[in-house]
Amino acid sequence: MAAERGPGIFPIIPSNREDDLHNLEYSDSADLVLFVAGNQFMVMDELLRGFQEENPDIKKIFFETLPPGLELKQILAGGAIFRDKVIDVVPDVYASVSEKAMERLEAAGLIAKDDYFLYLHNRIVLMAPEGNPSRIRSVSDLGRDKVRISQPNPEYEDIAFYIMDMYRDAGGEALVHRIMEEKRAEGTTILTVVHHRETPLRIEKKTVDVGPVWATEIIHAKENNLAIETVEPGEELDQRDRINYYICKLKNAPHPANAEKFLDFIKSSRAQSIYEKYGFVPHFG
Repeated sequence: MAAERGPGIFPIIPSNREDDLHNLEYSDSADLVLFVAGNQFMVMDELLRGFQEENPDIKKIFFETLPPGLELKQILAGGAIFRDKVIDVVPDVYASVSEKAMERLEAAGLIAKDDYFLYLHNRIVLMAPEGNPSRIRSVSDLGRDKVRISQPNPEYEDIAFYIMDMYRDAGGEALVHRIMEEKRAEGTTILTVVHHRETPLRIEKKTVDVGPVWATEIIHAKENNLAIETVEPGEELDQRDRINYYICKLKNAPHPANAEKFLDFIKSSRAQSIYEKYGFVPHFG
């Protein structure tokens, strides 16, 4: 569909994010439409294979793995623009790393309070190039003048708020201000749009020295033989007790029965074990 309603109404999906729009050819004929938090992209193939093995009648699945903040804007606006065209597909299921996102959907009348539930957890670590040439040892080291940070953008990415909480826990508001304001002005804090793609790429190209990421990103990067290493913030800082993933079926879901089947599957030991395999922390089982 042409972008007749124009920019300014719909959010823009970056033109190079086609790899976060999966099975786009099914968008108008899907049996199930999923908008999931982008940091789950490495899990989705195996997860959906398992789901379809148990539900063989659900053949066509269109799913997005964009930042959940961007997906939320897409839902609230009724569409998004991608390469000058409007994608106005309505998701059956939306998943986020923020209960506030669910509360916004509730306020908009798109879900009821009992329509969402917690299903998964994660934690934050620091990704550095192999050898850690900048000698990053702690979260506080990110405040150093010459350390270049790939920083998730709070406008789009829920992880950014947990990262800022990590900075706050490590060095108070002064460290938050140093990294998010002063170093951004200096050019050594570089915001992302889709951090789960950009940060490993920046690390690989040596355009940054460190990036806070989900622990699951480290596992995925190592499986793909990227030359990276992990700097652990420590259990008192990695936010493991605060990072909750929420999921819901929308009231106007075009395939409500299939949405329910997917939500039931998400709670199953099979689905939770798949998530655990990729470094997530299960909530059920």
